[in-house]
Amino acid sequence: MSQFLFIYRGGMPAGTSPAEMQQQMGRWMTWLKDLGEKGFVKDPGQPLERAGKVVAGKQKTVTDGPFAEKDLVSGYTLVEAKDLEHATELSLGCPIYTYAGSVEVRPVAKM
Repeated sequence: MSQFLFIYRGGMPAGTSPAEMQQQMGRWMTWLKDLGEKGFVKDPGQPLERAGKVVAGKQKTVTDGPFAEKDLVSGYTLVEAKDLEHATELSLGCPIYTYAGSVEVRPVAKM
């Protein structure tokens, strides 16, 4: 078994009703609980705030960001799976797809 990071991009649009937010949170909890009960979740992770800073370059320039709405990382989960194909298959049940979001599945390098 190897570890993989699910990187979530996108999510619920502004103006989503509180009832729909609650329903979507229930979908997430059900999906993560199911994966956890099957032994795949190593760390359920956390959602990320939209605000932040970007530090870049040799000069360590600090700017407000990120600003790319379509590429905004909204959260993460660390899972364990047989291989990349298996991890990708596990990601297919993610509720983020309800709102045209995406899941980037990345192997964690062994050091």
